[in-house]
Amino acid sequence: MTASKPGSSLASNAAAPAVSFVIPLFNCLALTRAGVASLQATVPRGLTHEIILVDDGSTDGTREWLATLGDPFRVMLNERNLGYAISNNRGIAAARGEFLVLLNNDLVLLPRWLEPMQQTARSLGERAGLIGNIQIEAGSGQLDHAGIVINRQGKPVHARTLPRWFSRLLRPVRPVLAVTGACLLIHRALWQQLGGFDEGYLNGGEDIDLCLRARAAGRVNAVALRSVVRHHVSASPGRKRRDEENSYRLAQRWRREFIALADDATRDWCREYLAGILPEPQSTDYRLARHALSHAAHLTAAPPPEAVASLEAALDREFDRWRSLLG
Repeated sequence: MTASKPGSSLASNAAAPAVSFVIPLFNCLALTRAGVASLQATVPRGLTHEIILVDDGSTDGTREWLATLGDPFRVMLNERNLGYAISNNRGIAAARGEFLVLLNNDLVLLPRWLEPMQQTARSLGERAGLIGNIQIEAGSGQLDHAGIVINRQGKPVHARTLPRWFSRLLRPVRPVLAVTGACLLIHRALWQQLGGFDEGYLNGGEDIDLCLRARAAGRVNAVALRSVVRHHVSASPGRKRRDEENSYRLAQRWRREFIALADDATRDWCREYLAGILPEPQSTDYRLARHALSHAAHLTAAPPPEAVASLEAALDREFDRWRSLLG
């Protein structure tokens, strides 16, 4: 094991590994130990790798446990709790792998979870952005993440539906707006090009922001539909404490993209509109109905202006609420 103070390079004379796994920690030692064990049990045979653990001020025995670890672990100790973005940035600054895999400490990694993510990155080649996967809530067994979409309120949320099984068989890669940072793969060169996580976010929003910056740089973010992990969602203490501030910061920066890329939300608006006019078809605006039907059926990319106006109005209300709440 290599221990380090914050900001050091964790210098090593060993050859650079293919993959650097980076895991920020804050308490939850039992989940960390289980997650790390599942990682070691599922790393593909022969894959050269390092595991960088960045402790963010734990007080529950995590640091004592870290002191017992040997290779392939490398440890960094923050002097105090600094948050998810800073911890990842510090760990990745020390990483040597060609690819970076960011992991939350509360994951349970299942067999063959990594290989489809690697294959997705290879298939996209130089277009590859951030690669995520399917995440199942560990307690309930419910689907928690299949990418990130914009909802009817104009805000990013986890997609919790999957394509049909035969579609996943034929098309195992799903291009998406963004993926969660709980489990993602990114080429180290792209991370460096983008400048890593924006440290103005505190435990939320930094992953979506990075994905949108990758997309703006011409990259394709995607979900590897054959990669599945389990996740003890938001287990870290204080995980949701800054949600409103993070959401406001994200929306201020990316509002235009939220509207322009809200395909799921506008198609949902169209389906609701069509269902609403069925009882009284004689009073229907047939121009709007045709446009809504075409967009809902994926025959037309551009949504009806009325659907876009609905999203704009929802975001206006949300910005009014944020200004009132946050000052």
